[in-house]
Amino acid sequence: MLFLQTSHVSISYEEASLLYGDFSVLSSLTSLSLNLFGQNDLALRLVMILFHFLSAILMYEISKRYIPLERNRLWLLLVFLLLPGVVSAAIIVNSAGMLIFGLLLFVYLSEKIPQRYLNVLLLLYALADVGFVYLFLGLAVYYSMNKQKYNLVYVLALYMLTSYLYGFEVTGSPSGHFLDTIGIYSAIFTPIIFIYLFYTLYKSYFTSKIDMLWYLSATVLILSLVLSFRQRIPLEHFAPYLIIALPLAAQSFISSYRVRLKVYRKRYKLAFVLSFIFLISNTLIVFFNKELYVFIPKPQHHFAYEMHVAKELSSILKKRGVFCLTTDEKMQKRLKFYGVTKCKDILLLEKNITSEKATNVTISYKNSVLYRADVTIINNI
Repeated sequence: MLFLQTSHVSISYEEASLLYGDFSVLSSLTSLSLNLFGQNDLALRLVMILFHFLSAILMYEISKRYIPLERNRLWLLLVFLLLPGVVSAAIIVNSAGMLIFGLLLFVYLSEKIPQRYLNVLLLLYALADVGFVYLFLGLAVYYSMNKQKYNLVYVLALYMLTSYLYGFEVTGSPSGHFLDTIGIYSAIFTPIIFIYLFYTLYKSYFTSKIDMLWYLSATVLILSLVLSFRQRIPLEHFAPYLIIALPLAAQSFISSYRVRLKVYRKRYKLAFVLSFIFLISNTLIVFFNKELYVFIPKPQHHFAYEMHVAKELSSILKKRGVFCLTTDEKMQKRLKFYGVTKCKDILLLEKNITSEKATNVTISYKNSVLYRADVTIINNI
């Protein structure tokens, strides 16, 4: 399904900015994939799909520490694969998919290899992406509570290194994005699963022996909620830390379910069924999102609009012999990926889709107009 989905989306402005912008590990891996497999959408997203596949394996292996029965581990894996945030991370080229993989790899290796090798891995993370800065904060709390002074100093040094390299800082005046953050978390996990994850982390603090995984997830969740009172936060950097807490939530759910008599298990069964209804519905919406244009008066309000149009537009332009032009910055960068470069001889000007005036470029999906534009040859003589 993921491979099929790559043919239905275009590169977004954010993805193009990452690909053609400053150096990063993710942009380098994506460029390598494009060089090996050609300039196409599958090669663009292949690295993210690979991260997704490896993350699924790691999630299953980590779940063995918390869930004894294999069938329950498989249910957890299915929940992980169906999470809207995980599905999106497998398709969209941004740091979320790499963070999920990196965090799961660290958690998995934390009980497999000596600390000195983990420290090398953490150093690589510090150099790889700013999103790992919250891993160092979570580990700092964990090492502090467990009186591991050397490791505490080390992760604090990595925190400062990452902040220096990527300019990480907390600034701005209070602007109140708390409710927005809660809403986005609910969309990433579905409301029931997000509430239960929050409940599990809260309950575990009072009732369970908390481990490193709990410290990572709880620390970053609290930090994200506190910061959201002051500024809009990049949830693609925060949500992966809550995703890795799924084994804790599954362990809590299974334990609570088993200790109750059958007559008192109904609400747990209901929550389980409703969660899967939400998960499957959201996954279908992601994979068949273009069908929603029929019901949306303004295409720009579609949640995936920024990942449509560019590919179809480039095909129309090439069929007309147009391989270079000038247009707005965002579309210019997106068209570059599809081989339409910048020049001053031809102008592409987007028009209002509701305008009755004829245009020479129109992109539609099932009779819903998504984009209109005029292509004009500029006479420089």
